[in-house]
Amino acid sequence: MTHACGVTRFVILLALCAVLGAPARAELRVDITEGFRAPMPIAVVNLFGDQPQETQVGKDIAQVVSANLERSGLFKPIDQKAFIQSAQTLRVMPNFGEWRTINAAALVTGTIQMRGDGQMRVEFRLWDVFAGQQLVGLAFSTEPQHWRRLAHKISDAIYKRMTGEEGYFDTRIVYISEVGPLTRRVKRLAIMDQDGANHRFLTDGRHLTLTPRFSPTLQEITYFAIVNEKPRVYLLSVDTGKQELLGDFSGMTFAPRFSPDGNKVIMSMALDGNSEIYSMDLRTRKVTRLTNDPGIDTSPSYAPDGSKIVFNSDRGGAQQLYVMETDGANVKRISFGTGRYATPVWSPRGDLIAFTRMHQGQFYIGVMRPDGSDERLLTSGFLVEGPTWAPNGRVLMYYRQTPVDARGRGGVARLYSIDLTGHNEREVVTPLEGSDPAWSPLIQ
Repeated sequence: MTHACGVTRFVILLALCAVLGAPARAELRVDITEGFRAPMPIAVVNLFGDQPQETQVGKDIAQVVSANLERSGLFKPIDQKAFIQSAQTLRVMPNFGEWRTINAAALVTGTIQMRGDGQMRVEFRLWDVFAGQQLVGLAFSTEPQHWRRLAHKISDAIYKRMTGEEGYFDTRIVYISEVGPLTRRVKRLAIMDQDGANHRFLTDGRHLTLTPRFSPTLQEITYFAIVNEKPRVYLLSVDTGKQELLGDFSGMTFAPRFSPDGNKVIMSMALDGNSEIYSMDLRTRKVTRLTNDPGIDTSPSYAPDGSKIVFNSDRGGAQQLYVMETDGANVKRISFGTGRYATPVWSPRGDLIAFTRMHQGQFYIGVMRPDGSDERLLTSGFLVEGPTWAPNGRVLMYYRQTPVDARGRGGVARLYSIDLTGHNEREVVTPLEGSDPAWSPLIQ
């Protein structure tokens, strides 16, 4: 199958007898719904190849897989210096006793072969060390230059087998790259793999750009820009770089976001000084007004099944979260905490809504159920804002900005991720400062 962004082509050749029979001991598994727990020790061996090029790519793949698993906070890769058995001897069967002596609970092995037709064949296996059995075995074929994406696919397969949840490593992040003094900030669209690799800029910085969002198909990004002092909403093709103007609106426009089927873009527009929520049908360019209230309505986000919309509004006197039908009917307030609520975004699983909360000079990233129950605050800071979900609904990304001192220093913006339990918070490194991230669906 071909990735919509032209990045790579993969063919899954076969599933190598994934042994799912009744094990002799309790099944090796990671529970990602718990709070903090010690990460699982896992040994990721360099993929074995006979030729120097194969050896190097096999090492590179193992490093990316190990780094992905470590960043998830659920696994603790064991230093390869502790390995007793070599990659070559692992081609047949691991000596599980040797891996138990270094306390490995799981083991990843594999082989790599450059074929005469220019394709690279990679096989990998995931083993339960204590039970002495194979958990997953897969083979892939791809062009050698796409080894990194293959490493993400292997990481996703391991994550899914060990947690029961879909992985999120074969994904991308689009965000706003920032540079320069706070009064003359240059903001450009940028895109990268979820681990920061393959970074590139999508706009040149001549115009202020904000709130990028992926389409469900990954082929397009919608974003807001100020061009010649006019607010505009654009569609940008990730494949070709072609940019299309969605609207040159008479009022300020904010936070465009795709519907789950990709056929509409929902946004807020401020006409006559009052911000309301509108949707645009991308096939007909017809614009439909969804809210009609004296309050400020903004930051809309669709439920993953397309049945409802969450947004924030001050119609009740303070900025709170509301849910309505997709035609604007049956508006219901769902947040009732102290302070103000903003930037709601529905989880891809449909079970939670993430948001930014502001109270007594402090910002928080939190989640609640679609009916407003079970609110939990995951992290806080001087300024934390703009949550976005990984496609499996288990990890959030957002940006964090430092305070500005009396001499105008500070105000540094960086991307961060955190898991749904409120643990494993860590910076997502970017070449320059970064804000307003958006996580892509899994690449197909």
